[in-house]
Amino acid sequence: MVGLVAITPSAGYVTVGQSIFIAFVITLICNVAVYWRSHTRIDDALDVFPTHGTGGIFGTVLTGIFIQEGLIAGTWDGFVIFLYHILAIVIVFVYTFAMSWLGYKFIDSLIPMRVSAYSEKVGLDFSQHDEHYGLAHIGERELAEYEEHIKEKAAK
Repeated sequence: MVGLVAITPSAGYVTVGQSIFIAFVITLICNVAVYWRSHTRIDDALDVFPTHGTGGIFGTVLTGIFIQEGLIAGTWDGFVIFLYHILAIVIVFVYTFAMSWLGYKFIDSLIPMRVSAYSEKVGLDFSQHDEHYGLAHIGERELAEYEEHIKEKAAK
């Protein structure tokens, strides 16, 4: 799957051999990224960024290297095309970060994104989804906290 993610930016611009090379190299890079992520506290259960994000970023970089007029051509125009690919990565990163941040702020103004300390303590399976795995039901669900938040906002 990661090889397909990696080759998508290059699909119409590189040879079959180059596409296999790009897919192979990026698969190795993404496997290392997944390994590193698994040793952090970052909550990415499906490894979306280490696979799709890293694969897309390095796929775009390698596209700038391997396309016919790219960095591999050894010309000034090839270097400029490579820099355009780097610029595209920066633009996508800034846009994605800004839009995500604005979206999170908007949603947080309507419904709090952070759960309570109690919900974290008992676990989100129980507090959010009422899945208690046969244990006694020991408290109210998070919905009550949202109702309190809405009442507090209305009072202000």
